[in-house]
Amino acid sequence: MSLVRYLTLLLICVSAPVVSADEDFARFVNPFVGTAGHGHTFPGATVPFGMVQLSPDTRTHGWDAASGYHDSDRDIIGFSHTHLSGTGGNDYGDILLMPTVDDRHLNPGTRGLPDSGYRSRFLKTEEAASPGYYRVRLQDYDVLAELTATTRVGVHRYTFPETGEARIVLDLRHRRGEAWSHGSLDVVSSTEVQGYRVSRGWAQDQPVFFYAEFSQPFTYELIDLARRSRQKMAGNDLRGLFYFGQRRQGRQILVKVGISAVSVEAARHNLLAEVDHWDFDRVHREARQSWNAELNKIAVEMGEGDGDDNRRMTVFYTALYHTMIAPNTFMDVDRGYRGIDGRRHVAENFTNYTVFSLWDTFRALHPLLTITHRELTADLVETLLNHYRHGGSLPMWELWGNYTETMIGYPAAPVIVDAILKGIEVDTATAYAAVRHSAMQDHRGLEAYKRLGYVPSDTDPESVSKTLEYAYGDWVIAQLAAHLGKQVDYQDFSKRAEFYRNVFDRETGFMRPRETTGRWMPDFDPLNSAHRTNGYTEGNAWQYSWFVPHDVPGLVHLFGGPDAFEQKLDRLFTLDSDVAGARSVDISGMIGQYAHGNEPSHHIAYLYNYIGKPHKTQDRVRQIMDTLYGLGADGLSGNDDCGQLSAWFVLSSLGLYQLAPGDAQFTLGSPLVREAVIQLENGGTFVIRTDGDVAREHRVARVRLNGRQVDGLSIAYADLMAGGELVFELE
Repeated sequence: MSLVRYLTLLLICVSAPVVSADEDFARFVNPFVGTAGHGHTFPGATVPFGMVQLSPDTRTHGWDAASGYHDSDRDIIGFSHTHLSGTGGNDYGDILLMPTVDDRHLNPGTRGLPDSGYRSRFLKTEEAASPGYYRVRLQDYDVLAELTATTRVGVHRYTFPETGEARIVLDLRHRRGEAWSHGSLDVVSSTEVQGYRVSRGWAQDQPVFFYAEFSQPFTYELIDLARRSRQKMAGNDLRGLFYFGQRRQGRQILVKVGISAVSVEAARHNLLAEVDHWDFDRVHREARQSWNAELNKIAVEMGEGDGDDNRRMTVFYTALYHTMIAPNTFMDVDRGYRGIDGRRHVAENFTNYTVFSLWDTFRALHPLLTITHRELTADLVETLLNHYRHGGSLPMWELWGNYTETMIGYPAAPVIVDAILKGIEVDTATAYAAVRHSAMQDHRGLEAYKRLGYVPSDTDPESVSKTLEYAYGDWVIAQLAAHLGKQVDYQDFSKRAEFYRNVFDRETGFMRPRETTGRWMPDFDPLNSAHRTNGYTEGNAWQYSWFVPHDVPGLVHLFGGPDAFEQKLDRLFTLDSDVAGARSVDISGMIGQYAHGNEPSHHIAYLYNYIGKPHKTQDRVRQIMDTLYGLGADGLSGNDDCGQLSAWFVLSSLGLYQLAPGDAQFTLGSPLVREAVIQLENGGTFVIRTDGDVAREHRVARVRLNGRQVDGLSIAYADLMAGGELVFELE
């Protein structure tokens, strides 16, 4: 060993991290962050990547019902077992329970009118949530409702008032975003109920089977429209009302609900395997322990311990929490799962998952998971490849074993290829066949894209965005082709990766819609955000013209060189924030025309690095972190999109961002942390330190990796995985 390397290792050893890797970081998490505005998160109980998300529902219709809960509502319908975190589409809300003290209502009623149904008013001051736990007092019934969960089981604890009769409604009809449903209810004994519901909404075919146990015996009434009091029922409007009599003694009733996508028997096995007791507090304790185990994978210290430090700790750990809600386990304890083909399969050597918001999450969430969760990433890739094996193609947005055909491009490709190029073991032959298959189709504008070199605006909506996303996806595939020695494909896909040039209009300086004849679409307005007609997906030309993450030098050249590129970037952040046309609701979190609330903007602040102006990247990244993330329910500037918005904050807080998944380099920003200790799955640690006052300064003078100055503005993923120390010296 050389003397220099010996001294470097010695320096790392004696500069031991000051942050413990065994802390109760769950205390900093606020699950209500993102439940106001359009964050679309939910506050209920779940465990990391769990199948069950047991949470209150306050609304079922409208865009802000995507998670089932909105902070502005003041009445609760009940508590269901599946929820989406931060999405822009409505679905889930399966198997709803609601405790009551009367039998007047078997319908949920109308939001804002609790007397119209079994819903109840509540006070925000009587509501609380933490990782793996939720509670609220239902005003109309004086019932304290508490929720916790395991991976596949939701556990309810209802404390009823001293007087009056206790009742619980089970509603199989309740759900969000559905077009059709049917199901079955079967009372097995005086303490057991089982059944299923199949619905059609965003997920076109979603069966949810359940098995429930009550801690006390009940009498019951089952209702399907006019039919009553039948032990077993099948229909499309099923509700059960369970009576528990006077609760003067033993006022608490617990309910355990196991769910499955395969069968009632699998749901029963899930329940018996995960919660074979009636100790609610034990389940809650274990849920919190599971969260702390995950949150400790990045142990951070923000500053000097003042109030602002605590604020930043809460924002950071709430963001980290939100990055580990989805994807969700989609497999029973016997390892059976429902495939994309609707059949039962067995995951013999991996865990199967669902909820892949890929167009959103390939940008930051999945790169983050390759650092903190390599084994999980391997399982996620295997799940995606099984969609190709069982269904014939990779998904763009997968939900409960369904193709939803939502969004654009082939966003599974960067997730899969990035994992392979980072040394995560997957079936590379199937992976290459799958990603190549995605690029060789003729749908969604691909036929014209391959023939003309762009998607024409007169034949396909969102033509510019599709062209840019396809070009990036082609570059990703080219990287895997090169890795596997497929030179012909590498050359072909590398050529296609340059098709972004074909929609750049030098006269206007924007990526612009182009017609089949080659003519630019007339009446061009770069501020126009009309979703289906302006050529862009959830954005406008100002936001999407920067999406060439795989060839920033080429993009800079198109703009006229570094100076012109810098001036255009500066203008992006300083323009008026108004947009033209029928504005997409996704365009939010505005700084000028930069829209942090939606994914196409997420890499833009880091582009200054590539023209030698890192201080401007540092300025903008810190501005975004300081102004567009907060403590309250409105602490997110847009849809969290299954953790993507939160993952951007986590990576940026560490001073890192992967501009182009598929290129295993992380560009450098300005850390918000004073120190971070990343626990690696190989047993090592990677420590990030900031020398200087991170609360007041953010411009970086130099960066050292293991004692040596970093030349350039990036570090390799391999350096992260090798362990060591990255030090940012502030000016």
